[in-house]
Amino acid sequence: MGVTLRERINKDGSTTFILDIIHNGIRKRENLSNIKLVKSSNPIDRQTNKENRELAKRIATKRAQELEANDYNTMTETGKKTLVVDWMQNYVNNYTKKDKRNMQGALNHFLQYLQTQKVNGLTFHRLSDLIIAGYRDYLMSISKGEGAASYFARFKKMVKRAYFEKLMLTNPSADVKTIRGESKKKDILTLNEIKILANTPIESQEVRRAFLFSCMTGLRWCDVKTLDWKSFDIENATMKVLQGKTAKTVSISLNNAALQLISNTENKKGLVFDLPTANGANKTIKAWVKRAGIVKTITWHNARHSFGTNLIFNDVDVLTASKLLGHTSLKHTQRYVDVANEMKINATNKINIDL
Repeated sequence: MGVTLRERINKDGSTTFILDIIHNGIRKRENLSNIKLVKSSNPIDRQTNKENRELAKRIATKRAQELEANDYNTMTETGKKTLVVDWMQNYVNNYTKKDKRNMQGALNHFLQYLQTQKVNGLTFHRLSDLIIAGYRDYLMSISKGEGAASYFARFKKMVKRAYFEKLMLTNPSADVKTIRGESKKKDILTLNEIKILANTPIESQEVRRAFLFSCMTGLRWCDVKTLDWKSFDIENATMKVLQGKTAKTVSISLNNAALQLISNTENKKGLVFDLPTANGANKTIKAWVKRAGIVKTITWHNARHSFGTNLIFNDVDVLTASKLLGHTSLKHTQRYVDVANEMKINATNKINIDL
């Protein structure tokens, strides 16, 4: 029983690695075809070759550890034959959490990445940390900040699940560094702009009511979409919402504007708002904002950002704002503090005069 790492020189002068694995008297060969050494003609190539050789050694060490733990045979024939994208699509289809749309987005981007690399028929047997690292770099090149970080985190979640289901010997995403989500500046609506929107014609009154309600309460799309009348205590002007993203219950006081948006509904059973898909709602909002003459990029989530920023701008303390938003950490609320402070500086500069 053992693992031997060998190098093979190819016709083009590059070098690939092969693992000779002997287990229970049976010899198996594993080609590490995605790890190559090139002819080193400069310092960059030499450094890349060094890193790839170390990577091959680490894989060989892992295989040896798996043999010692009698885990080598836990990868079923199903894992060797199952296409990664097919399995992931089935996983997403059966996914029941509220970030399902984001999970599908992560898979869609992975499909696009495989197309750019001309990789067809990828099975779990061939899914490597090099492919996953390449996907991470691809995401960073097409989607900056939180978008790339969010998609990659969800992709790693799917890979981890496949590993737990014994489709792979190891989790190839474990050693791939995550993307640090540096949030880019997002547009927010001031209270005056929200008033302008409220008085601007829109194709869907349900989208209008729900979006303005989010501006007044900070609800995410996934929460306002499923908001039920059982969440409300109209008499005390409050509502309690179990947030889909954080699984945290938030208690929110309803101001007069929020109450007015739901007061004209006669049937107070079931869902509060009858909304289209997220894409449909955002298209309606985009046209609405343009019609209002507001030159900003606004989607549904900007309603939440507007709520948080307007709280801080109007001198609500950070701890209270954090509780109203249902943040798990004050660092998430800090982004609204920064934007509100910038708004105050801009407002002060508008009354600046030469003396």
